[in-house]
Amino acid sequence: MRKTITAAAAVAAFLPVLATAQFAKTEDAIRYRQSALFITGQHFARIAAMANDKMPFDAAQVKESAGIVSVVSKLPWVAFGPNTDKGANTKARPEVWEDPKKFSAAQDRLHSNVPKLVAAAETGDKAKVKEAANEVAAACKNCHDDFRAR
Repeated sequence: MRKTITAAAAVAAFLPVLATAQFAKTEDAIRYRQSALFITGQHFARIAAMANDKMPFDAAQVKESAGIVSVVSKLPWVAFGPNTDKGANTKARPEVWEDPKKFSAAQDRLHSNVPKLVAAAETGDKAKVKEAANEVAAACKNCHDDFRAR
């Protein structure tokens, strides 16, 4: 499991360079970012459900999902390149491209909170996981409120 996360992190480090070249079509970029955001959301939802007593708390599953969130949440941003606002069904609002500094700040907020979630998951302490998950959820909500159409 640890080797898988380490390997995925190594790949993620090189993805910005590789991803730019891989999107020959706008639809590919949109599909890529939607897929990465979907996977991130699914694993984060599992953590949140356990932290909020919607399902039994399993420290091993929380740790695994936090590791996946840590890696996969870094992936979608390169796929918000120029001219990827049209060409396929997308919920990204024009503000993504109109205010890139604000969009980048929203990403930074997420990226600064995800390591806290990983650290909390490492402890296996449900209260710490819940606190960190709330911070990640707030970062997600912030970005969705400003940059995602309903």
